[in-house]
Amino acid sequence: MKRQLIISLVIFCSLCTACGTPPAVVSTNTSSINTEAAILSTATPDPCAPENLEASIKAVNDLMREFDDSSQLASNLSREQVPDTIAEMQRIRRAAEDLNVPTCLVTLKKYQVAHMNSVINTMLAFVGGADSNTLNTGLAQARQEHDRYTLEIIKLLGITPKSVNTTTP
Repeated sequence: MKRQLIISLVIFCSLCTACGTPPAVVSTNTSSINTEAAILSTATPDPCAPENLEASIKAVNDLMREFDDSSQLASNLSREQVPDTIAEMQRIRRAAEDLNVPTCLVTLKKYQVAHMNSVINTMLAFVGGADSNTLNTGLAQARQEHDRYTLEIIKLLGITPKSVNTTTP
């Protein structure tokens, strides 16, 4: 199931980066009717409307992708090399915390920041020499938060995840 969710997320990310919204065209006619139409056409669209939701999610997801890249790098470094990467992950987390999101994405952002905090805290524990049980617990929590994040994106986009049989032979 996790593999399918990850594949769905990758497909979603690809779609988000390939799609864009065309610039709005505003009429230059000075009649009152055209002026009202121009005001309506330049009004801020609802970021939670189905047609705008992918673009709204993209801003949040771009930070998550950047964070995931940094955490993947950190997981392949020696203990002495990890602190610089932790600083980069903290920078990304602060950007995520500072990002203003529409009400429909508040839960997504909450899961995102929780995941980032779990990863950063686990990396700090690793640098501090924590035992393997503490590290495994932190990693499991981070994975759980990432799964919640992924499922929230799927829910927001109205995607129905396929059931995967996970029984081992």
